[in-house]
Amino acid sequence: MSGATAEATVAYAGRFDGDIAPGSFRRALGLTVSSLGLGTYLGREDDGSDRAYREAVVAAVEAGVNVIDTAVNYRLERSERAVGEALGDLTGRGFRREEIVVATKGGYVPSCDPEAYFEERIVRAGLATRGDLVAGCHCIAPGYLRHQLRTSLENLGVESVDVYYLHNPEQQLDAVEPEVFLARVRDAFAGLEEAVALGQVGVYGMATWNGYRAPRGSRGSLSLEALVQVAREVGGEGHHFRVVQLPFNLAMPEAYGHATQAVAGSEVSFLEAAEGLGIAVMTSASILQGRLSRGLPPRLHEALPELPTDALRAIQFARSAPGVTTALVGMGRVAHVRENAAVLRVPPLSRESLASLFRSG
Repeated sequence: MSGATAEATVAYAGRFDGDIAPGSFRRALGLTVSSLGLGTYLGREDDGSDRAYREAVVAAVEAGVNVIDTAVNYRLERSERAVGEALGDLTGRGFRREEIVVATKGGYVPSCDPEAYFEERIVRAGLATRGDLVAGCHCIAPGYLRHQLRTSLENLGVESVDVYYLHNPEQQLDAVEPEVFLARVRDAFAGLEEAVALGQVGVYGMATWNGYRAPRGSRGSLSLEALVQVAREVGGEGHHFRVVQLPFNLAMPEAYGHATQAVAGSEVSFLEAAEGLGIAVMTSASILQGRLSRGLPPRLHEALPELPTDALRAIQFARSAPGVTTALVGMGRVAHVRENAAVLRVPPLSRESLASLFRSG
């Protein structure tokens, strides 16, 4: 299966004309993508959870969600395999792989015994050294990433993924100095540019947790401007570092409300920095692993009366922020998909409404 294409994703959005509200699909990465995406992080490592994810992915694509996010370490590779099985199911239901944006990640070792896995499969094969492994579980050495990308492609049953993320690269800063980190990122980017040239990856990026939310200059913080410059040094102006994932929700609003970045000498929010630097943004933890799906303050009910549940209100906040391409939500059951996809039938908030909601919070 080849990757998503501009033509096919436009056609996918066209399937929902008159059913999905304006603004619920966006243009990004040369594609047309849904403003709601399905994440596959949580769940048990068992056959029942595999089946539930497989059914949820099918239901999501049928409901207007064409962004599917996973990682090689999620549920010890089982989430990728469930997504791959769902992609096969979808071809039998009239959907093409080219309509669906598939993202995965590499960095964490996908094993209950990561050090043994790394020694046996990576070090002994000459793909990386023991010193490349950080915290006993994390590596972004090019040889390791090549191995993990091949594993992901096999798990997913595809020829290429549309987005490949370095998974929480700021984990490296727990063990190495910033200049070493940047050198490791440069090598990783060079390897990913090669993967793009081979047709295995559409674009690459970083899926982060604290890196872009941390105060500027603090230990573990990431500078988007500096990392884009590294990508330019590796791949020129046509580099393929084009997307970042980070948490953004009502309880973690830093990407929108805090000046964690500096671009051309000006202090700006992460979303402003990404927009200025041409980086698409996928937000994770939109309902904070279910914690924002209930108990939101009454003022949010009043501000969003067209949405009947707190989960939908939280998703609406996340996907409406200027610069957000897709708000990802973990959905491991068909029932979750059916509830959350209802947000696509409501237009996103205007900039003014979002700003007012943010101030009231």
